This record gives sequence, structure tokens and C-alpha cells, in this order.
Amino acid sequence: MQPRVFDSQAEMGAEAARQGAALIREALASRGSASIIVATGASQFEMLAALVGEELDWSRITGFHLDEYIGLSQEHPASFRKYLKERFVDRVELAAFHYIDGEGDAAAECQRLDALITALEIDVAFVGIGENGHLAFNDPPADFETEKPYLVVQLDTACRQQQQGEGWFATLDEVPTHAISMSVRQIMKAHHVICTVPDARKAEALRRTLREAVTPEVPASILQEHPDARLFIDQAAGTCL
Repeated sequence: MQPRVFDSQAEMGAEAARQGAALIREALASRGSASIIVATGASQFEMLAALVGEELDWSRITGFHLDEYIGLSQEHPASFRKYLKERFVDRVELAAFHYIDGEGDAAAECQRLDALITALEIDVAFVGIGENGHLAFNDPPADFETEKPYLVVQLDTACRQQQQGEGWFATLDEVPTHAISMSVRQIMKAHHVICTVPDARKAEALRRTLREAVTPEVPASILQEHPDARLFIDQAAGTCL
């Protein structure tokens, strides 16, 4: 998995979106429909802005939400449901989008989502990598074995510090301690993975993802084993490579 390096985050996001859209078109042409996974966070800003501008028949595309905090209102500025609604779902006409609701019974919500996602093939997963090397909210050491599509997970301190550091929360105490996350194995079932990683904050995690052995201690390292994981980074993120 060799990264493509771009001079700016805008160029990185635009190319990631272009390639992702091309893969979605292939699925639409071959099957008549497509299903995608959509991530959130600062790493996805430019990619999503470009993706919504791609010419796609969104009415034949179903989307799945990658992860969400438990116990956080949809109206909170850090809510991933709010993020996706404003930056993606409200800007295209999808066949369906399956949000994760973290405000009710988390176990029941996982079961609901499990049934929905296992009924479909996932064509493209749009993801990022955390400062601690996490993939979705699968913090280290991640569970590489479970086939369950959605999990209740505990967020480690490094993950929570990243969320505060990016400005989503004023203090560390405000960051939720648990979340619902798509599992590593479910992400790996996607036919294609489009992974965008900007910023020097991610440089060491990116180095470990690409240069060290596959290990649950660096969850994103599992992408080395995916048959078509495409990595898009900016110059800052590549400083440790």
C-alpha cells in the first residue's frame, strides 16, 4: 500500500473523492446499486466536499455511518450524525443513509445496524487514521478477530485527546468514553478502501501503519492486507516516512 502524496489537503481530498466516485460508478454499472461507508473527523473535510460535487446517481447509493459517540446528542457540535447530515447526507439524494444512534440502547443499535449492513455488499469505504493508529473507533489493541459488524468500544485517552485537540470539545472530561464503531473486519469486507490522512499530527501513526508489521497495537496496519486500499496523504502527514 503505497501512499499518494499531495501538496495540499484540498488536492488530496479531491483526488480521493475522484477515485472513490469512479469505483462507485463501476459498482452502479455492474450491479445497478452501490453501498458505501462514510467517515467523519477533520481528515474527511476536503474529501467529502469534493465527493458531493461528483456526478453520481446518488438515488442508487446507500450509505453507512462508520462510528458515533455513545450518549452525545445529535445537536452537539461534535456529533458525527450532525457532521454527516450537514456535510454529506443533506447535500445529495441517497437511496438511504443509515446513521448510528448513540443515544439509546447501544447493544440494540448494534444489532439493528448489523442486520442492515450484512444484507449488502460494501463497495467503497471512505476512512481515515487516528493519531493513535485507530481505524474507525477501534483503538489499540483493536479486535482483529470479531466478525460482528458493529461494536460498543471504549475510547482510549489518546483518542479522546485527539478529539479535544481538534476542537470538537472544550475539555477532555467532555469527550465521551464509549462509542459504537464499525469493526475492523467489517471495514475490511469493503471491496475498496479510500483512506485520507492529512496533517503532521498523523505522521507517526502513518509511519507505523505502513512500515511496521500488522498488529492490533496499530489498528490501521490491517489495511496492508486489503486487496485494494488506496492511501492519500499530504506532505505533512508523510514527514516520518
